Amino acid sequence: MASKLRRRILTPPMSETKLSVRGFNEKTPESRDLLEKVGESFLTGYAYAAEAGKAIEAVTNLETIPYAYRGFAYEGAGMALGVRDGLPFGSKNHVRDFLAGNAAKHVYIVYVGVGWSLARVPRFRWRAATNGITDHLVRWLVLDGYGFHQAYFKTEKYVHQHYREPNFPWPGEGPAWYADRAIDQGIGRAMWFVGGSDPRIVADLLDSFPPERRGDLYAGAGLAATYAGGGDESELRVFKNRAGRYLPNLAQGSAFAATARVEADLAIEHTAVATRVFCEMTPAEATRLCADTRPAPVAELPEHPGVPAFEVWRQRIAGAFVTDTELSA
Repeated sequence: MASKLRRRILTPPMSETKLSVRGFNEKTPESRDLLEKVGESFLTGYAYAAEAGKAIEAVTNLETIPYAYRGFAYEGAGMALGVRDGLPFGSKNHVRDFLAGNAAKHVYIVYVGVGWSLARVPRFRWRAATNGITDHLVRWLVLDGYGFHQAYFKTEKYVHQHYREPNFPWPGEGPAWYADRAIDQGIGRAMWFVGGSDPRIVADLLDSFPPERRGDLYAGAGLAATYAGGGDESELRVFKNRAGRYLPNLAQGSAFAATARVEADLAIEHTAVATRVFCEMTPAEATRLCADTRPAPVAELPEHPGVPAFEVWRQRIAGAFVTDTELSA
């Protein structure tokens, strides 16, 4: 009874995933259905984690989600468990316990989901909500999730008005300046949905931002275009051409998406199409590039003082795709 009540109270309505409700572009019925299925899968995973007595118990239900959408269900579970950790009662180790089991192979997407929870719990509870974020290298994915949430639900402000929140308070230690960069990566990822996976509309949205923000935005959009899908090969090539000088950033995001799918055993046909277009690699080759360039999980690297190791990692990956193009800052 308590679990059913918790699910009913905590879980957002499915209607929030409709492109028409969000006011997003609807390219075709097929792309609309795919993007809405992504949102539905997210909320289904959220509901499973919200009602689970113990976090690990949600995995059985999550594994029933079709594998093309299963990662989004784990993302939703990450949000629900972050919310539960942030509540002022009950256990405070839901995310940590969840990632101690078979969900560990979904760690990247779960961290992104925890970022959604920051937008739904009071700021004085953020420390509790992020209690399970233990990998210092990839903790910035939390802010990717936060940025996606804000662009998805506050589209006018974050996408069309290019809003940036001053003095963002998380994480409490480390280079605070990088929070804006990580949030932009999530905003860029959301714009693939805002534009309804139409490469021209998405590129127009990205290009409306100041140039210094576009590298992170294109990286996020490349991640979404690869992980979520919604664009065929010809459309992905249009998007690649529109990226221009930000093509290395686009490819970096695509390589990240391939890694998240391959390491979670969730690679689909579209993953290979996207990495072939954006990276000129197979998903396995893109995953290997990410593994070979991954730094040790420390706050900074001696040769890059003041720069998070996560950003050094992103630069190394993007650098592999630089030819005549100067990598954007």
